[in-house]
Amino acid sequence: MTPSALPLGDPAPADGLLPAQAADGAAERNFGLYVHIPFCSVRCGYCDFNTYTATELGGGASQDVYGGTAAREVVFAADALRRSGLPERRMGTVFFGGGTPTLLPAEDLALILRTAVDQWGLVPGAEVTTEANPDSVTPQSLQLLADAGFTRVSFGMQSAVPHVLAVLDRTHTPSRVPQAVQWARDAGLNVSVDLIYGTPGESMADWKHSLEEALSYEPDHISAYALIIEEGTKLAARMRRGEVPPIDDDDHADKYVLADEMMTAAGLNWYEVSNWARTPADQCRHNLAYWRSDDWWGIGPGAHSHAGGVRWWNAKHPTAYAQRIEAGESPAVGRETLDADTRYMEDVMLRTRLAEGLALDRLRESGRQAVAGLMADGLVDPRAALTGKVILTPKGRLLADAVVRRLLPD
Repeated sequence: MTPSALPLGDPAPADGLLPAQAADGAAERNFGLYVHIPFCSVRCGYCDFNTYTATELGGGASQDVYGGTAAREVVFAADALRRSGLPERRMGTVFFGGGTPTLLPAEDLALILRTAVDQWGLVPGAEVTTEANPDSVTPQSLQLLADAGFTRVSFGMQSAVPHVLAVLDRTHTPSRVPQAVQWARDAGLNVSVDLIYGTPGESMADWKHSLEEALSYEPDHISAYALIIEEGTKLAARMRRGEVPPIDDDDHADKYVLADEMMTAAGLNWYEVSNWARTPADQCRHNLAYWRSDDWWGIGPGAHSHAGGVRWWNAKHPTAYAQRIEAGESPAVGRETLDADTRYMEDVMLRTRLAEGLALDRLRESGRQAVAGLMADGLVDPRAALTGKVILTPKGRLLADAVVRRLLPD
């Protein structure tokens, strides 16, 4: 997923070449591909991602040619990495996000994937995921994706309660989700479902019902995210006008605890603060690559990329993005080279969220000194000295941001 606002940074060169730092140690890092599909049938009231409806793009004509445009960026990316001196690496993960990737014809998604495989290849057992709305797939489209090499689909379920879905502006009916899950399984795809908790007007009983429904589908993976109200969204405006109640942090905490208890009881284990998987093999390896600061190239408008502490991002609007691709130029409009302090901060912030933990020897002295207090407060597993890792307790997961702040006192 790609945020709507791009960060500040230095201009990115039109030839797409990366500084030497990007190649340092690249052979030891995993490489993945993110493909942003910026189209939605309806803009959800809570969404702050870089997405567009057909009306906003003047009838949606851009969707007709987007597959070919994205495929051309794939070719450009492979050439830019080679010219920048990065070693040849096969893709370990590919992730199509959005937006709603499955609003594009399955043939277009297959074209982009096929182009990427032609350029880089896939490691054995690679993970290839697409996000999807339950009302944007058919048995035929899912089978075509599986035949093209997709291995996994992540459905945006969000809730099983109609009035909650209405507040979120979701277009599917709850009964559509189990149908779509079964179609995906019939096609041989692994299945993840996404849930959102804390929607204004959602009771604890509503949330429990959504969890029960999601678990009844026996997915391989569940993501459960607390609703965040982003400025500039329709839901933020409704909240300012008093049409819906404000977010309640205590309600969020109670719902997180319930989710963790129910998913653990159903055999799904947390591996990141907001993600649970049935087995380690079912964890989303693409997202793990983000949290471990591996390398990835982001395809599409507004997409972000990273290699060895160099981060860059594409033109935000689909038209501006396509114009750069058509001109044979890099679609990137900005980039930054992270300094040691920033890389350290992000490493602590991201790895602390993982069940595998943050190795104590990755912490600076000030951070190591904070661990004893975090253990005493019940936020970090008291066996840190024995395991050599900072691993969050359930209480620590609720207060993950506060844990990070204490590990980064400088």
